[in-house]
Amino acid sequence: MLAIIGTVPEEDFPITSDRVHLDGNYLILNNRKIPINRGTPALIASACKIFEILGKDMPYVYLVGDTGKGYGSKKLYEYFAQDVKNQTFDTLTFHYLMPDADWCNKILLSIDELNRRPFLIADAGFMYAAKMSGNAKYFDLFTPDPGELAFLADEEAPHPFYTRGFLLQDESKVEELIKRAYKHENAAKYLLVKGRRDYIAKDGKILDIVSEPCIEALEPIGGTGDSLTGIVSALIDSGYETERACSLAAKINRVAGKLSKPEPSTQIWEIIKFIPDAFGLLV
Repeated sequence: MLAIIGTVPEEDFPITSDRVHLDGNYLILNNRKIPINRGTPALIASACKIFEILGKDMPYVYLVGDTGKGYGSKKLYEYFAQDVKNQTFDTLTFHYLMPDADWCNKILLSIDELNRRPFLIADAGFMYAAKMSGNAKYFDLFTPDPGELAFLADEEAPHPFYTRGFLLQDESKVEELIKRAYKHENAAKYLLVKGRRDYIAKDGKILDIVSEPCIEALEPIGGTGDSLTGIVSALIDSGYETERACSLAAKINRVAGKLSKPEPSTQIWEIIKFIPDAFGLLV
């Protein structure tokens, strides 16, 4: 079973955990309707679309409201560290959470107590926390964009704010940054780097580069990185080998974007609804 841990940008959204399902452009979680905008809801919705195709049960979700102050993330960290001991998950995907190195350590200690270690995926804030706490190597997959990769590659940066300028977002340096992140042990076993070209790497070696179809209109649309992390999470949880899952997810995300015939005003849910069609064309 896949579990996704993240936040929604609402101050008063309480800690909520259960299986989720889709209803049009909304997630339904414990009778709450959550709009599928960018961020963790987009990741969850994309995973749901893959599970619908494969006939699997919907993912289990841990959500809390956090508008950037970190209060919600802290509460969710504390809740999850205890609740995970009572669950049996095959895959855990951590997403938009306020980076907190201490809580990352506590979460990993809880996971160490489980009878079986889940496949661990981190993106966004929790990926930062994994690097900040020195636990990057503990994870199986990170899904950074080039800007996030620059932080992973900077062995001297204690926080993303302090990423040195010469490493900052420059897609022409992605291969260099991947090597640097692995050299200083700040990368997970696998990396799926999201950008104009999607790079799949393992232990410092580039395994695949996915660059087609390249749709310029997708560039300004928020949430396409979130959808990619959701797709690859669902594929891995469904039994796809990691390298295959990363390459296929990158292609599905791109083809879904193309099928949506995007314009600058296109919303991420308008792309997510084409994930089943993209999957059907590629598999």
